[in-house]
Amino acid sequence: MKTLIVVAHPDLANSRVNKAWVNELKKHPDLYTVHDLYGTYPDWQLDVAHEQTLIEAHDKVVLQFPVFWFNCPPLLKKWLDDVFVYGWAYGSKSGHKMRGRKLALAVSAGVREHDYSPQGRYQYRLEDILRPFEITANYVGADYQPFFAMYGFEDEPGEDYQFNQSALRRGTADYLAYLAETR
Repeated sequence: MKTLIVVAHPDLANSRVNKAWVNELKKHPDLYTVHDLYGTYPDWQLDVAHEQTLIEAHDKVVLQFPVFWFNCPPLLKKWLDDVFVYGWAYGSKSGHKMRGRKLALAVSAGVREHDYSPQGRYQYRLEDILRPFEITANYVGADYQPFFAMYGFEDEPGEDYQFNQSALRRGTADYLAYLAETR
């Protein structure tokens, strides 16, 4: 089965990393279903039944997003709250639709990898910041996979920086290799 890539970027058109990833993924429609939450639901009115059916049609789900205030963008949080509900994702005899389904994250982190370390600016590893997703996966019985991250080149948050196109190409190729490994 194909992999469902749930893309949650509030401004995908102006993204560098997530847009490059989406453009590359769309070249492989036989392998990936790319689902842009902000593009599909600009009014934030989720079609929960459709989202659940979409998940059920895939063995693997990847949540792709920029790290956004040390979390995911708000529409993805709403998606998790609305879609992973009692009686479907957990909690009843029939509510185990996520059980055994692979769940992974692909994140763009913006700043340098060292910033996400005990010695870095944020004093926590990215693994620690993303831990709630792992706990959620465990709670619903999903098979949580190691996450993929592309770190950035920013020295200070919000600072303009020279974007490194060759690193973006390498990171995009690494992302596709990661997806192939976890199929």
